[in-house]
Amino acid sequence: MKKKLSAVLLAAGLSFLMSGCSTMHMGWTAVTKQHTLDDKAMDAYDNMFTKVTEYGDPARAMMLEWKVEEGITGDEVKESIEALTEEYNMRLTGYVKMYTKEDAAPDEVKEARIYSLCNLTTAKVFLNYSRYYGGFMPCRIMYVSYGNGDAYLVSMDMTLAIHGGKTLPPEMLEAALKVKEAMEKVPERAAKGDF
Repeated sequence: MKKKLSAVLLAAGLSFLMSGCSTMHMGWTAVTKQHTLDDKAMDAYDNMFTKVTEYGDPARAMMLEWKVEEGITGDEVKESIEALTEEYNMRLTGYVKMYTKEDAAPDEVKEARIYSLCNLTTAKVFLNYSRYYGGFMPCRIMYVSYGNGDAYLVSMDMTLAIHGGKTLPPEMLEAALKVKEAMEKVPERAAKGDF
């Protein structure tokens, strides 16, 4: 009995130390290297990590979501997004109606559409800064409706892309914040059927 208890305690202790070491390393890195990051970086990472621990879904932690008002159809959302895009100095660079299933169960996806938006001038500036920003381009808005009638617009939370590393040069930051505003306001307004 004592041997089994000792083995369990040893295994538990090693597991704690190994996971604790990773946590301590992350904390140490954050404290010692924080001066090299944007002032909003730690809050942005903390917010994302809090959502990961709350929902267990890393994709959800990196996204923003707007519930589409009842009675607004996917086609009306499309018209709204098309109209609003130019107002925010963006270009609709792509649209795909991914999926439609008429007899979807209440909790099953009935329809999905993707809208790709971009400000081409800002995109060029970001690519010149780091080609890895290309992985975020073009910005996307996803429309998802369910068999029960609920529908949502989902778009990436751009906070980490803007503030998660070194502070961006002033002109680049200003352009990025305008794109961020567009990618929040377009779906927010389209979810209400605004034009």
